Amino acid sequence: MTGSSGTRPAAFAVWALTRAVLLLWVTKLLVPPGLDVTSDVSVIYHGWYDVLRSGTYPEADVTWQYPPAAALAILSPALLPFLDYATSFFVLAFLCDALVMGLLLRASRGPGRRTAGVWVWVAGVPLLGTTAYARYDVMVTAVAVAALLAGMRHPRVLGALAAFGALLKVWPVLLLAGTARGRRTRLAWTTAAAVAAGLLLVCVAAAPGALAFLGFQRDRGTEVESLGALVFHVWRQFGWEGRVELHYGSLEFLGPHVGLVSTLALGLSVVAFGWLLLWRLRARTFGVSTTADAAFTAVLLFTTTSRVISPQYMLWLVGLAAVCLVLRESRMGWPAVLVLVATGVTQLEFPIGFVHVVTSDAHGLTLMFLRNGLLVAACVLAAVRLWRDTVRTPAAESAGREEPAGPALSRAGSADTPASAP
Repeated sequence: MTGSSGTRPAAFAVWALTRAVLLLWVTKLLVPPGLDVTSDVSVIYHGWYDVLRSGTYPEADVTWQYPPAAALAILSPALLPFLDYATSFFVLAFLCDALVMGLLLRASRGPGRRTAGVWVWVAGVPLLGTTAYARYDVMVTAVAVAALLAGMRHPRVLGALAAFGALLKVWPVLLLAGTARGRRTRLAWTTAAAVAAGLLLVCVAAAPGALAFLGFQRDRGTEVESLGALVFHVWRQFGWEGRVELHYGSLEFLGPHVGLVSTLALGLSVVAFGWLLLWRLRARTFGVSTTADAAFTAVLLFTTTSRVISPQYMLWLVGLAAVCLVLRESRMGWPAVLVLVATGVTQLEFPIGFVHVVTSDAHGLTLMFLRNGLLVAACVLAAVRLWRDTVRTPAAESAGREEPAGPALSRAGSADTPASAP
């Protein structure tokens, strides 16, 4: 799939058709398969909306686990007062989806670009099903996609949007992991710090309870769809005496040794952070796609090792994979394919087969091992490719000096910074 103009009308046609179906599903004009996931909008989000309009954050509600700028997403249906809350939210989710599609179509034009990333977005959102429009993650993903695409030319814009995204749902701070060393990193990171500090001060001053989410996040356990949960799904077959209950807004395993597994999951996230830090210190070659590739890899690592892998998290990965594959230089093709397959499996386990997951039967076990196995494989492959593309060994550097026209130097030469930035 190259950047040829012929594929764009086809991509737009498929996008329009699949999004029409999604809108029919979430508005219940058609009945989708599986559980009704729209109640989170009509009940939980709407409840938060009423609390936020009263001038405070939902600090008494343990399910409020989001940074303070998330209030903007919850309050956004007020922009369409002629619609009821849920319908307004779904329309805004659709518009954010359309924004991402437009940004990717525009980015796919020109030398070094391709439409593969457009198709990743076209396919990835409907693979997640109604969850894509019934959570505010599509709004956060739109901010992240805009940040990465704009950041190719304007590092300050990348920093500002990453900071705003982080105050919406934390993970967009990882967009800054792969900025090229030197001036671009200084501009992006200092702008991000300034914008984040300013927005945080505004939120804290605007209403009480802006930081209540920190305690609620700390106390979360092992959610039934997470990587660590596989331990208990299997152990249940051999008489484990725990249970599944609604806890801090999601269905979690509660019982013997859950605390240990949750701690080990946090340990895996620390290991992932250590690897990312080591990569950052060792990386020497920053190409056109490095920022997007590193952001995709970082979010993939932290999503997979999280104590909670909610279905909507897949939307983050689809959006970042789409940005990577708009760039011909990126070698994240196979990790992106694995993420797309994992997204499809995610819809099969939630909302379609969630009862099987909760009961840990053979069907549920198969879905969970398949989805989480695909994510682990994508993590390994993405990390290996990122390392090989950017960390040059002394032997490779020597070879590069002997053959100045080699692919490594050609790749680095297409970036905005030198191959070995200070």
